[in-house]
Amino acid sequence: MAGVLEHRRKYLRMLRQFTLEKGFFTVTEFQQAAKIPRSTAQDWVNRLVIEGCVIVREGKRGRNAATYASISAVPQSTCRRIFTTLEDNQIEIFHDCLSGACAAYCGFHHLLAGGAISKIERDGTLLRERAAIGVRETNVGLPPLPAVAVNGIECDGEFIVQHIRCIGGPAYSLSDMMARAEGVCRIEISRASPTIEGKVWTRALRHITIGIDDTDSKDGGATFALALALLAHLSAIRGVLPIAHHVAMLNPSIYGKTAGNSASIIEIGAEPDQYSRVVERAIKFVAGESLSPEWGLAIRAGFTIPDGLREYGWLARSTVVTRPVAEAVAERFNAQLYGGNGVIGALGAVALSGLPNEILLDPGKIR
Repeated sequence: MAGVLEHRRKYLRMLRQFTLEKGFFTVTEFQQAAKIPRSTAQDWVNRLVIEGCVIVREGKRGRNAATYASISAVPQSTCRRIFTTLEDNQIEIFHDCLSGACAAYCGFHHLLAGGAISKIERDGTLLRERAAIGVRETNVGLPPLPAVAVNGIECDGEFIVQHIRCIGGPAYSLSDMMARAEGVCRIEISRASPTIEGKVWTRALRHITIGIDDTDSKDGGATFALALALLAHLSAIRGVLPIAHHVAMLNPSIYGKTAGNSASIIEIGAEPDQYSRVVERAIKFVAGESLSPEWGLAIRAGFTIPDGLREYGWLARSTVVTRPVAEAVAERFNAQLYGGNGVIGALGAVALSGLPNEILLDPGKIR
């Protein structure tokens, strides 16, 4: 089912682009662009015609092929990506929207409703929510009631299932849009007028946080730029979805710094069997692209930061930390270190992950 939904999203975007550029498309053009057998291309076009997403613009006439057009000017989905990461019985839900306003709307109503959601953050178009496995009933309706709520979270084998109740615009999103979002594997809808209830299946991904430091030199380079390139590189792996990039300022008085002494943090969600591949690719990429022989990587699975690990982050801001100390902390909190002395700052970045930007970017903030 996940593969069918992914192909549907991809093909609809392709056919919409054809229509926008030249007003129509043929099965042959679609087949060549998608690199699929002609019979498969024709089957997809027939299916989308039945669904009402595509119309027959002109039927086949002699040697002239039939032409088709994608008819909807409304975005197929304002939900670009919906995915989840799992750590013990805690879940992080990521909902990436076309619009920051849509993300803000859902975040506001989820917070108003309560339900299974315990924490909400928004970074532009990305809504990030913390929840625990279990069910908490909510009351959804017209104002002043919330319009949408996540009533519960369950773990179904390798999947996380969100139980959503909504009305109005969010109900349209649930019934007509969310199935097209990258990361969604399956949706079941039940109507209980005036609300709609649904179950949304996403994979239980492994949350991976990577700290990067000391990749630049006096002659050039910037760790934040390499970190962004690494995020894009890792996101090309099947089963890996990008989450975020942040900059963390460390001790500004440290000897040998190239500038302000900042490190980078990137976060990804990955299918569990891709963890070792992510680590291998990260090491090779940074080793090959770094301008400094002291480059360092710190890699840790999970999104919760224990108090002892957070303490290391504050130390990296206020003192000179040695590599043996960094190695001992990494071993205690299941982080992996790779590279030169940059691992000290890289682990500091991981230790500070999850804090707001106003704290990450202010080296004067210690605890």
